[in-house]
Amino acid sequence: QSMDSTLHYIHNDSDLSTNSSFSPEEERKSKVQDVVPQALLDQYLSMTDPSRAQTVDTEIAKHCAYSLPGVALTLGRQNWHCLKDTYETLASDMQWKVRRTLAFSIHELAVILGDQLTAGDLVPVFNGFLKDLDEVRIGVLKHLHDFLKLLHVDKRREYLYQLQEFLVTDNSRNWRFRAELAEQLILLLDLYSARDIYDYLRPIAFSLCADKVSSVRWISYKLVSEMVKKLYMASTPTFVVDLMNELVEKFCRCHKWSGRQTFVFICQVKYIHSKIHIQKYI
Repeated sequence: QSMDSTLHYIHNDSDLSTNSSFSPEEERKSKVQDVVPQALLDQYLSMTDPSRAQTVDTEIAKHCAYSLPGVALTLGRQNWHCLKDTYETLASDMQWKVRRTLAFSIHELAVILGDQLTAGDLVPVFNGFLKDLDEVRIGVLKHLHDFLKLLHVDKRREYLYQLQEFLVTDNSRNWRFRAELAEQLILLLDLYSARDIYDYLRPIAFSLCADKVSSVRWISYKLVSEMVKKLYMASTPTFVVDLMNELVEKFCRCHKWSGRQTFVFICQVKYIHSKIHIQKYI
């Protein structure tokens, strides 16, 4: 009874009014559900109001963003309309920590919502995060494979043109960003065709192999070896032959010892020597 009384008080709190193009009654109906007490949901939604967050607690928006996937899971995808506006408000919050929190969980939210709602409501937010600060971009980068695998094949291919943008960071010394990119590219090999791998992922992999930081280069060697394996298993042998020839020209016959060393390290990674006879290309 005490809880019901408290929720009734919160539900009738005048602070819960929000600015919208809809009338107050229409706004209320758009957020009605029957999974949890409506007053409890209304209180959660009210905490994302920017003016309230500034006067009550500057961290409140971040906490709301952290909890949003759990709220979405509880309500179910059929009640996503109750959270959609709140999610968009948080995704455009002025505090980068709020956007970063959402960026780290957008792949989990995509699983909850399904492919149709993800394509319509999450993809635009995801695209915005890709152009955000590095502190926000790292969130989508760490789970790039988890998000892209949920998209339709045609939609997924559109991101091939943007992968190279991850090579550019606000701080060039942020080598962990490039190391994470190499890790994600290894996983992305399973999502794209042999031609896409050769045309788009190969140039990025070669660039990472020449990185100034050894940790990035070591992950890139594994990336190239997995790429060779993937192209070798493809129905068209042209791509793997061209890739091997390029490896020989760029690294094996490089006039710098570091380039030749790179070739040896790539060969050292497992799967290469067992699947491909490199000698015939030299």
